[in-house]
Amino acid sequence: MGKVVLVTGVARQLGGRFVRRIQRDPQVDRVIAVDAEPPGHHLGGADFVQADIRQPAIARLLAEHNVDTVVHMDVTGTPLGSGGRATLKETNVIGTMQLLGACQKSPLVKRLVVKSSTNVYGSAPRDPAVFTENTPPKSLPSGGFAKDTVEVEGYVRGFARRRPDVAVCVLRFANILGPSADSPLASYFSLPVLPTVLGYDPRLQFVHEDDVIEVLRIASHEPARGTLNSGTFNIAGDGVLLLSQCARRLGRPTVPLLMPAVSWVGSLVRTLGVTDFSPEQLRLLTHGRVVSTNQMRDTLGYRARHTTAETFADFARSRGPGLLPPEALAGAIDRIAALPVPTVGGGQPPTQSAN
Repeated sequence: MGKVVLVTGVARQLGGRFVRRIQRDPQVDRVIAVDAEPPGHHLGGADFVQADIRQPAIARLLAEHNVDTVVHMDVTGTPLGSGGRATLKETNVIGTMQLLGACQKSPLVKRLVVKSSTNVYGSAPRDPAVFTENTPPKSLPSGGFAKDTVEVEGYVRGFARRRPDVAVCVLRFANILGPSADSPLASYFSLPVLPTVLGYDPRLQFVHEDDVIEVLRIASHEPARGTLNSGTFNIAGDGVLLLSQCARRLGRPTVPLLMPAVSWVGSLVRTLGVTDFSPEQLRLLTHGRVVSTNQMRDTLGYRARHTTAETFADFARSRGPGLLPPEALAGAIDRIAALPVPTVGGGQPPTQSAN
């Protein structure tokens, strides 16, 4: 018998992609896809079960299908359908508690993979230049998705202590981008004009959707020789981008605002439902966040196929040109540079100081 893998959060595009990918692995016998909402995309040959992980019935699913591997992808910052923040938090936190309780009771479960986020580190002015997996945050997240991930990881650590026989892998993904990205940051970058915080140009890291799928797949199986896929790992593409560089590559103008004004704009767009411009996202767009990926390469044995810059370029192509497309802007600058230089008095062009 091959592995029986249960995957949560399959109604989202990323969950659906992982389900289609994992069932192609020869060592996987069956894939049980679980979500409270029916997916709007194809799940291949997986068995879809409409179930809410917040309910105790999830334990019955594990037993009925002889599940030995659980991949928990239903920890997210974007509500699905008409669900609001309260429903999202319940799914993230209460749903994880129920799922871990079910795994604890099942003697067959041997591997647990949890999709987490680098949001657990928060974003603060006194943050270190680079976070490692063992770096404590300077300021714990006070709310939103970031606080959810902190609570989720706390419950996962408790589960790992109670079930040392289960291989537990926590993957802290940087901001996930790609052509089908559905996240608050992707919605922010899709705005025609980007509000920014005056005086700040944060460093950002991204991870491509394709790399997310591949890392989850590696974590779902026995580790390759010379690697270890139990523990906590930061997952991100190499390199960083400044927010100003992101705006230029998108061709979207920025509007620098004072902090109170940015908070007001965030509340407005959140009320209008344009994007979830939450306080935690505002802190990210003020102070940024960069994580070390040494453990991902040296221990997990994976090197991201897309750098941060390549990931953002793929995302930008999927969004189309902004109000100031880089090519058009460069052409305008070239045309201005080609204009004849006005002369003064003796026919010499005006000189400029070194400054």
